Amino acid sequence: MNRSLLLFLLPFLLLPGGCATNPVTGENELALVPESTELEIGREQYVPTRQMQGGDYKARPELTRYVQQVGQRLAAVSDRKLPYEFVIVNDSTPNAWALPGGKIAINRGLLLELKNEAELAAVLGHEIVHAAARHTAKGMERGMVLQGALIGAGIAAGESEYGGLALGAAAVGAKLINQRYSRGAELESDHYGMVYMKRAGYDPSAAVGLQETFVRLSEGQDQNWLSGLFASHPPSQERVEKNRQMAARLGTGGRLGEKEYPQKIAGLRRDQKAYGYYEKGRKQLERSPEKALALAGLAIEIQPKEALFWGLKGDALAARKRYKEARKAYDRAVALDDGFFRHYLKRGQVAEKLGDKAAARRDLKRSMELLPTADASYDLGLIARNSGNPQEALGYFRQAAGAGGTTGKAASRELMQLDLPRNPERYLETDLGRDRYGNLLVLVRNGSSAAVKDIVVQVGRRDAAGRIYRGIEERVPGVLRPGQQVQIRTRINGVRNDRRLGKYAARVIKAKLIK
Repeated sequence: MNRSLLLFLLPFLLLPGGCATNPVTGENELALVPESTELEIGREQYVPTRQMQGGDYKARPELTRYVQQVGQRLAAVSDRKLPYEFVIVNDSTPNAWALPGGKIAINRGLLLELKNEAELAAVLGHEIVHAAARHTAKGMERGMVLQGALIGAGIAAGESEYGGLALGAAAVGAKLINQRYSRGAELESDHYGMVYMKRAGYDPSAAVGLQETFVRLSEGQDQNWLSGLFASHPPSQERVEKNRQMAARLGTGGRLGEKEYPQKIAGLRRDQKAYGYYEKGRKQLERSPEKALALAGLAIEIQPKEALFWGLKGDALAARKRYKEARKAYDRAVALDDGFFRHYLKRGQVAEKLGDKAAARRDLKRSMELLPTADASYDLGLIARNSGNPQEALGYFRQAAGAGGTTGKAASRELMQLDLPRNPERYLETDLGRDRYGNLLVLVRNGSSAAVKDIVVQVGRRDAAGRIYRGIEERVPGVLRPGQQVQIRTRINGVRNDRRLGKYAARVIKAKLIK
């Protein structure tokens, strides 16, 4: 299992579980994850998971209200009363997902693929069942508990643009929503989702047409769909047939919303070209910031209320080192959407370039509150170090170093630069041996990611607590690169057996990082 996921869930999984009746199916089942845990995971992971998927869609708030109305109409007839919430995620990938506890999202991109309100109800009803029937919780139980032992769940990390940025427990939600549901869970969600549609007054036959569309798109191997909804909700002809049989049992008729739905998404459809410019601009950003800037301008002309477009403009200007102009673009992005971590992160980085440390620190901290990331933690570490706060800097660098990647490596180096002179034994390991003449040998191993020099080892007899007393200092010649080890012969002799060897200890007390 991913370590951050295990550490986050471990306290909950150690709570007592037992048998329970599934509120949707009515079947008795083992419930190792209690409802209180489901609710807490949903509450804690809903915001960071949305942040990693692109943030909330805010350019047209009336559309969000419409989706919430449809969602709550279905939630009102569900078999399990949960604090259901519904949001639109600001991402073009067609997708929808549910976290435990009834926290549900649908991507902006999927709304454009639906034909009517009943199809929207089919998607939301399906996700409601995933939450109500404990499908995510049961997935956690299957993957984590076997013969009384915690084991690996094999949950993949998110594939979104921001999926690799989050630190620690903030990444748990993205891992949960990207796990593939079982065949039984998908059929169950289709079945009871149609029941909820009928109860709420919708025509359940819309779920049949929706699945037929999904099968057709999957056969076409559309990459946008394969990386979105189909990754966790694989369509199949079996699901189409089961839906058709269920619709026949429930009876057709009910609300389709064929006129209302196109009217509700008309504004989003008009903005589709702007989002196309935005997607192209993001791809151009590294290769040609000027082209990215032009594309951002075209997108803004069509929809000036979309914060992502102003963020792209800021990115392009920052790439051209036009930091003052970039800051103004990020100001506009924050004004339009003050709840997305990336706008604060990028504005903070630009403020740092302009020498405004106070503003940089303020924005980076706000970014961390919304989504803890390696980039923000690393930049805060640099500010703390340059401001003469080494202890604070160590905390930020240590946090960022755990993320891996380019930022993690840079943070590891900064961490070593500050911490190595104080605690060299954290990075340089020692082991003892003896040669046939009774001379004490010390093996020094560099387990860090940087080369070091001027290594000094303290070696001598150890007391009952393991501390070295009557020790001497030995110097290690040359440079010790990452993963390398060197053995030196000390001035201590008379160590003729392992019993005598066990009375000695060694530790690195000095070392310098090679810049």
